Amino acid sequence: MHVLASIYIAQSSPDVVALTLTETLDHAVSRSIAIEVYGLGYVGFPLSVRLASAGLSVTGIDTDPVRIARLQDMILLDTERAMRESFLAAIADGRLRLSTAPHTSKYSRVGIVCVPTPVPDTGTSSYVYVEAAAKNFLKVAKPGDVVIIESSVEVGTVDRIRDVINESGYSVGEDLGLAFCPERIDPQNTKWTLENIPRVIYCSDDTTHQIAAEVYSHVNNRRLLRVSSSKTAEVVKSFENAFRLVNISLVNELAILCDNLGISVREVIDSAATKPFGFMPFYSGAGAGGHCIPKDPVFLSKSAREFGYEFATISNALQINSHMPQYVADRIDHTLKEMKLPKSVVVCGMSYKPNIEDMRDSPGFKVAARFVGMGYDTAIYDPFLDVDMMDKYLKENHIKTAEFDIASGLRGGASCLCICQHHSKTLSALEGTYVRGAFPLIYDCQGRLRYNPNTPTRLEGLGRLERAVPK
Repeated sequence: MHVLASIYIAQSSPDVVALTLTETLDHAVSRSIAIEVYGLGYVGFPLSVRLASAGLSVTGIDTDPVRIARLQDMILLDTERAMRESFLAAIADGRLRLSTAPHTSKYSRVGIVCVPTPVPDTGTSSYVYVEAAAKNFLKVAKPGDVVIIESSVEVGTVDRIRDVINESGYSVGEDLGLAFCPERIDPQNTKWTLENIPRVIYCSDDTTHQIAAEVYSHVNNRRLLRVSSSKTAEVVKSFENAFRLVNISLVNELAILCDNLGISVREVIDSAATKPFGFMPFYSGAGAGGHCIPKDPVFLSKSAREFGYEFATISNALQINSHMPQYVADRIDHTLKEMKLPKSVVVCGMSYKPNIEDMRDSPGFKVAARFVGMGYDTAIYDPFLDVDMMDKYLKENHIKTAEFDIASGLRGGASCLCICQHHSKTLSALEGTYVRGAFPLIYDCQGRLRYNPNTPTRLEGLGRLERAVPK
């Protein structure tokens, strides 16, 4: 049964009147504006709760009725539970409503677009969901309203949305404001949160910038750096994640070299990190996953190709990143043949980063797929894995789920345990799995397990020796 909230259906209102952007600014200062957040995922959900908790009237809009129903039933994901009390309070006093569609309002409306963006090379335009959300907002728009895009987009998308707005009969910067404030959110990061991360913003005009500053005063205390053009802001966002992709790929290629040299890549990186300037440590793994790091740099590559050249650094990094799952599977296969053990493996840690349930573009699934293709008896485990939701995928790809006990760790039976991602809640249990010798071979892609000479298990990993530091 749905409690505390109901789906708010779009409706007309005879009280709706046209406003100016200046009047909207006055309403923003007095908090008498209607905020609509489009997309209630990792970006939109915390943003909605944060704004509602500040006393603003917020409607969280998502076209997925399953997600709306889950939130109405107060079923929160692990990454949402930290805001549970704020969410319940905002729903209970009516500051936060959940909807599948926008609604008209006599108040000034600010629509914040937080929908996902597909990779442009997959046959779907990257701006398709952003454009759909903007058009949804425009269905009940009036002069004085403002659109703010937070979604990561390819270069030129904000210009496209400007055209969509102008073609609908409004004039951007005169009677309808447009801004682009790309999200910077790192789920489960307790040091850098929604409240203290500075943001870059582009605004169509000065008044829209002042309106956005009022809105974000309730998010990150107005820590906004205004840039001169929408293209600048678009490139900033893509470059931030390109920087991470390139450096992760660099250390992964270094790990491959260290494997061949017989030295520890972690020792190399930790030693280099003692340099107090000009160096930032990144660590190797089975590949960079998630919705942003492997995708956003593609936007820059696509823009470069439009000018007739290849963004070689990004192209090489993407190639290295896509090669890592196969490299991990090949290394394990080589070792198991050397140990004369059967082709069976448990791949552990399926989410793309620690302590979250997000498994989009995760290297763990790519590693598992490689093993299936090599004829391995393959099982997977992750404490955040929704087995029921993944049931069809697992059956179609001939993948099982492994048995896990929090006290003793993963049950053995396979030749190898391949750890692609570590979570805080399972680290000690996996250490127990290692110590009691449940698997003949453990391949720790991130090198988090501590070497123990008193176990029969062979411990390996990317660019790792069992005795990484000499006694």
